Amino acid sequence: MNTLDAIGPSLPQLARDSIEHWLRCHVSLTLDELSAPPAPVFVTLHMTSGELRGCMGTLVARELDVRHETLRCAVLAATEDPRFTPLALSELDRVKIDVTVLCPLEAIGSPESLDPKRYGVVVSDGQGRRGVLLPDLDGIDDAVTQLSIARRKAGIAPMAPVELQRFEALRFHEQG
Repeated sequence: MNTLDAIGPSLPQLARDSIEHWLRCHVSLTLDELSAPPAPVFVTLHMTSGELRGCMGTLVARELDVRHETLRCAVLAATEDPRFTPLALSELDRVKIDVTVLCPLEAIGSPESLDPKRYGVVVSDGQGRRGVLLPDLDGIDDAVTQLSIARRKAGIAPMAPVELQRFEALRFHEQG
């Protein structure tokens, strides 16, 4: 079993601990040791009723350990997602947390190389706009829908030329 498989199931709890520590103390939770490889991470928060409450992450690891990346992205998802007001401590017990660890990005030439159940997608227009959509999201069953949503997130017109990248990911859901 590789290190990500071994530690992956613990990442959602680590994300929750990081968010709670930040909301209580306004300082980042720290870990003493580096014991896992670096990897880009997205942390997604959903209310227990199902609505999205925050999602932030990176396409390239910024930290030296995936656990440290998870700590950082968890606080960003809870406090910096521009679509939402910052999460309040009183909301935390009504939030479910997913951590998605991204595999390396791969350039592709056409939408035919996408399978939204298997691959996430990155669309970019060469002018600094970029949209990311994680794989295997409810209601996204085809590449056309996946690309349309990623373009909309980036503010890229439907017919504008884009560069495409895909990625696989390991998703870890909070238990309970």
